[in-house]
Amino acid sequence: MDNKKLKVVIALMLSTFLAAFEGTVVTTAMPTIATDLKGYELISWIFSAYLLTSAVSTPIYGKFSDLYGRKKILSIGIIIFLIGSSLCGLSQTIVQLIIFRAIQGLGAGSILTVTFTIVGDLFDLSQKVKIQGWLSTVWGIASLIGPLIGGFLLDTFSWHWIFFINIPFGLISIIMLNNNLDEIVINCKPKIDYIGCILLTISIVSLLFGALGKSVLIITICALITIVSLIMFYYIEKKVEEPLVPFNIFSKTTIVINLICFVMASLLTAIESYTPLYTQNVLGLNATLSGLCMAPMSVTWLISSFILSRALPKYGEKKIIQIALFILFISTIILRFLNVSTPIIYLLISVIIMGLGFGGIFNSSTIVVQSAVEKSERGVSTSTNTLIRTLGQTIGVSIFGGVLNSGITSYFSKLGISNVTPDNIINSQEALNISNIQIKEAFFTGIHNIFIVLIFLVIICFILSLIMPKKSRVKL
Repeated sequence: MDNKKLKVVIALMLSTFLAAFEGTVVTTAMPTIATDLKGYELISWIFSAYLLTSAVSTPIYGKFSDLYGRKKILSIGIIIFLIGSSLCGLSQTIVQLIIFRAIQGLGAGSILTVTFTIVGDLFDLSQKVKIQGWLSTVWGIASLIGPLIGGFLLDTFSWHWIFFINIPFGLISIIMLNNNLDEIVINCKPKIDYIGCILLTISIVSLLFGALGKSVLIITICALITIVSLIMFYYIEKKVEEPLVPFNIFSKTTIVINLICFVMASLLTAIESYTPLYTQNVLGLNATLSGLCMAPMSVTWLISSFILSRALPKYGEKKIIQIALFILFISTIILRFLNVSTPIIYLLISVIIMGLGFGGIFNSSTIVVQSAVEKSERGVSTSTNTLIRTLGQTIGVSIFGGVLNSGITSYFSKLGISNVTPDNIINSQEALNISNIQIKEAFFTGIHNIFIVLIFLVIICFILSLIMPKKSRVKL
């Protein structure tokens, strides 16, 4: 790897760190922010606004990077992200913070997509596997140091600084990227598919609102809007000269790969969201130790991304995906047998094994969807895969939240206690005469149900993998 390419990789790692770090540090600071801004009732929208705009903008950035060049679009995305971060740090009300988080999410859509597209452009398969492993490691590092840096900034300064700290990293990334990435943009007079952008945005927004909705009426309306807008989007894309999502990027292999990524993204979200809940609310560990329990996954994720992805040209994506799914199946079986007094070592074993599976699936899938298209469509192919993962995370959060709440409610119902809900289980402990043991067992019931669902999700993905053709699309 020459010096220029190395500097580009460093720039990509810095930009990736922005999005990865922001997710972990905001989670750590959220209780403090909500207290200071007096906005606990709107706390979920701080996350939802960011997720919504990043999901909506992802496919648009992917297509624009094909039309205008990766360097320009990624730089614009980082600038928007930094503007959003600065405004978040200046927020004086919870509503302001939600609006500025939405701006920040608009920038994140570019970072989450174009970084991997640039890697696909610059490197051959052997180097691509290594660089994608480095980018995956950035997420692991961010998940480790995010809570530590966030806690330090909260204790030493104020929560505003968790947003300002992004600025120097982003500026350095833009400078290094523009000074070292050389590219030639062939399409000088592109025709923008504005109607397609609007229809896809409407469909994604309505889908996400439906996933986050709590009433049957809202979910039904959102579902209808999603279906109608997607049908219109399909017919528009068939006619326009420069479609936002060209349907020729979808083949039997890439459709199955994207479906598996959708399910696996929801599974990953469940692990990231509810394993800390298990370690803190059931096993009684503090937040720092709980965060460290997830660290081994980052290490094994990196290892498997090298091993399994390198084996892609020899064995094909079908075998590699199936091996990774079998590894994940073993890890979910271990989770199934955890209880309220299980030694932490068993959870760590499961997390270690799980990292091997996730690394094989996600890194291999990125390579496959990029190899399945021409370079001129690599951006939109990568962004489509990223969008599908984001949708999987969003819908997974909604589904698993329902599973957890149902488990807690059913636990107390079996005890003949009807006035305990997931919303009041902690705050009303003394008034409702609930013991700490009952709270632990109630949370475990809900989390245990989630762990069982994860087993079935892996089985579904394995069944999907059987549809994939044996011939590999990935060539050295």
